Amino acid sequence: MITIPETDLVVHPLCLGTNVFGWSADEAESHQVLDAYAAHGGNFLDTADVYSQWKPGNQGGESETIIGKWLTKRDRSKIVVATKVSMLNTRPGLSAKNILAACDDSLRRLQTDYIDVYYSHRDETETPMEETLGAYAELIAAGKVRYIAASQHTGARLQQALDISAANGLPSYIGLQDQYNLIYREPFESEQQPVLANNNLSAIPFYGLARGFLSGKYRPGVKVESVRAEGVAEFYNDKNWAVLDRVREIAQDHSVPVGAISLAWIRSNPQVSTPIASARTVEQLEEIVQIVELSDAELASLNSLSA
Repeated sequence: MITIPETDLVVHPLCLGTNVFGWSADEAESHQVLDAYAAHGGNFLDTADVYSQWKPGNQGGESETIIGKWLTKRDRSKIVVATKVSMLNTRPGLSAKNILAACDDSLRRLQTDYIDVYYSHRDETETPMEETLGAYAELIAAGKVRYIAASQHTGARLQQALDISAANGLPSYIGLQDQYNLIYREPFESEQQPVLANNNLSAIPFYGLARGFLSGKYRPGVKVESVRAEGVAEFYNDKNWAVLDRVREIAQDHSVPVGAISLAWIRSNPQVSTPIASARTVEQLEEIVQIVELSDAELASLNSLSA
């Protein structure tokens, strides 16, 4: 278990992404994945009010609702729940009014009276940061939110938010969530990571498996049946296939699934607390929940191929 910097949150080295809940995984399948994750000692769930609005017939909030039903069967104090605000069609943006209303909506769906980490899901410039952070101050004072964090913010905007918090005595973001993996290393390493390091903060990156490309199921010329397959096609090039081949070799050496190695590489970054990865089935969960430590030589080879 690890402690997220600037918090007292002690979490599993894999944060379970739940964007597939209510989308490609129904409630029963989602609960099976959650049970399997908990059986491995997993305790850190990442969701958002917008999950999974994109599925025809959905309104958003489906993932939170599924998690909420599961939480009623668990000791809430032992589960760390992160959710997000600003991207749901009916609750857009980071205005104080929207944040306060959206938080109450999320709490109802999650069937809990507090959120451990509440993210600004996506940066927006229409609302002054002082207003956004002031709304979070209200939620923290009311006991509805424990910590706040930023998602999809540039390094400069994250630093601006931290400076505003410090200057005005407002709550401060405790970390950053953005895309980071062996295929997609920038702009995190050059732009966002230095800001995190300078402020003793960490990243909790999403797309740890590059939408499944780094899970091992993709190979040149092989058609994969997945709701994400079309989006993964952009990664098809010689460089990325070479990275994946090396990940497979290392996985074989460690006798673990390919996804476990892809996530181990992310954890090797000193500015990362824990990567986020999702699983639609228990079988997929078993492929990503194993924790591996890579050797310096293995890391060097992956760094070289993915640079």
